[in-house]
Amino acid sequence: MTVKLSLSTLADAGKTATVPGYDPGHLSAGILHFGVGNFHRAHQAVYLDDLFNLGRDHDWAILGAGVLPSDQAMRDKLAEQDFLTTVVEQDNNKTGARITAPMVDILPVGDSGAIVAALADPKIRIVSMTITEGGYFIDAEGHFNPAHPAIVADSQNLAQPKTVFGLIIAGLKLRREKGIAPFTVMSCDNIPGNGHVTENTVCGLARLSDPAFADWIHQNVAFPNSMVDRITPATGKREIDLLNHEFGIDDNWPVFCEEFKQWVMEDNFPAGRPALEKVGVQFVVDVAPYELMKIRILNGGHAAIAYPAALLDIHFVHEAMEHPLIRAFLAKLEREEIIPIVPPVPDTDLNDYYQLIERRFLNPKIGDTIPRLAQDGSNRQPKFILPSTVDRLRQGQDIVGLSLVSALWCRYFAGTTDSGKPIVFNDASAEKLQAAALEAKDNPDAFLTFDEIFGAVSGSEHFRSRFAHALKTLWTKGTAETLKLYLDDRLVS
Repeated sequence: MTVKLSLSTLADAGKTATVPGYDPGHLSAGILHFGVGNFHRAHQAVYLDDLFNLGRDHDWAILGAGVLPSDQAMRDKLAEQDFLTTVVEQDNNKTGARITAPMVDILPVGDSGAIVAALADPKIRIVSMTITEGGYFIDAEGHFNPAHPAIVADSQNLAQPKTVFGLIIAGLKLRREKGIAPFTVMSCDNIPGNGHVTENTVCGLARLSDPAFADWIHQNVAFPNSMVDRITPATGKREIDLLNHEFGIDDNWPVFCEEFKQWVMEDNFPAGRPALEKVGVQFVVDVAPYELMKIRILNGGHAAIAYPAALLDIHFVHEAMEHPLIRAFLAKLEREEIIPIVPPVPDTDLNDYYQLIERRFLNPKIGDTIPRLAQDGSNRQPKFILPSTVDRLRQGQDIVGLSLVSALWCRYFAGTTDSGKPIVFNDASAEKLQAAALEAKDNPDAFLTFDEIFGAVSGSEHFRSRFAHALKTLWTKGTAETLKLYLDDRLVS
């Protein structure tokens, strides 16, 4: 018998899944969160669920918010089941399901009036976000881009903002007018210095129309940096059917994820915070070493294997890691070019950390996919791969493997796999990237003209030479043979 998930059926769902040990009806929102996607529900929401199960901090529940059309589908699906989520945690040797209930509601999507009013509620003391790497309006160097059309539009009409950052500004302005202390703004996205980046975007947008208020935000609002980590694939029919079959629970939008999770934060919350240290969150003075380690080694690793796997018609991440050439390629790239330029991390051996990453990538149960890793490369490459390239070039070190990663991305955007199958892109810049990738077959520099992606890297003659040779080899010899040449230290011009 299948149980349709809702508050009224929690007891029945509890026969196969762990259910909340607290009464969701007694929670009140202290956090407004933008971007109620899979990662948020597998990460921040799970930590809060753990905390609430300890009987702690029930005034720190989540009020969801969104500004994108895709957020409406999430709101509709979750509202049908009282904003509950089934989280299926999958390790290599076990699988378990839990139902989480830390979310009390999701505001009407894109309703600036309702969202700003909620932001001005004194009970809201933290505003958090998972809006993806591409949602921060920054260029390839990580600087705020004031010319982005969405930013320009908000700067001209902050009374009815459309972006997350415009809404935050409007909420802060209303709080100041009412004499309410500002909330803390907490990014949970994979961006180096995500707190600093968030502050730069909020203040940058505010400065376009009200420089004095931008200064006030800088002086009065906290933007703690954080590092977040949990591999969380997209939800599709496979996941919904698995939950139904294995646990007898009918959830409109369950979340499947690995068992491992990590959250490291700066403890900078003037308006207060939940006692997340009680459930495994690590509070540190400086997040940067942890953040850089994770972004370069884990996210960079994902970005590195995505495109050779796609070109070799591999669908699942664990299958890519089971391919001897791809696994060896990643190991060589990490050990020779990425890990050596990652600064030391307190109480952490970087090679042991990579071994952990390798085991996590090999987990067959979570069903993470290569198309997920390959999406949105125009935002991910400048954050996960190219910074390592920049650092090595500055130090006068070679970048054979990192240039190959960029060449593989270019070859992928030519639109067909090595076997001739068409590739379906998921990237806001797909059209112009494909045009450039096709031109780059004969003129490799054509793919390096996007300053918003490659920045100063494209000005390096050494990088252009390595990139051109790798790309030519991919076209003439194919992906597998190119990887073999790299592994044999023979991919040099």
